[in-house]
Amino acid sequence: MPAWDEYVTMARERGALALELYVAESSPGADPNAVPAHLPAHLEYQRDLEAAGKLVLAGPLSDDAGGQMQGVGLIIYRAASLEEARAIAEADPMHASGARTFRLRRWLVNEGSLDLSVGLSTGKAVLR
Repeated sequence: MPAWDEYVTMARERGALALELYVAESSPGADPNAVPAHLPAHLEYQRDLEAAGKLVLAGPLSDDAGGQMQGVGLIIYRAASLEEARAIAEADPMHASGARTFRLRRWLVNEGSLDLSVGLSTGKAVLR
């Protein structure tokens, strides 16, 4: 298996997007009851990251059956390096307080498509 940088180069040479993003899987910490106390600061932090262009997508994940929220969330960051992404994740009030923990990985986006519809008069956006 090639090293990360070699794989990125190979993907780009073959015409893939090779957009490097960073994915944090965020899980409840030792005391799940601590989460609500940090939620307002966490949401404000996420809004600030979004405004700064550092937050791509974020939200909770379901259980394996797809029916119940399991307390695990997925956060996708845009950063210049893994170290920068780690600093962003560590500064999240949920993670900094210990209310949640995270596992961070690089994600190389190569394929797929997004449809975005923006209603100019309504101010609504739909992502499919």
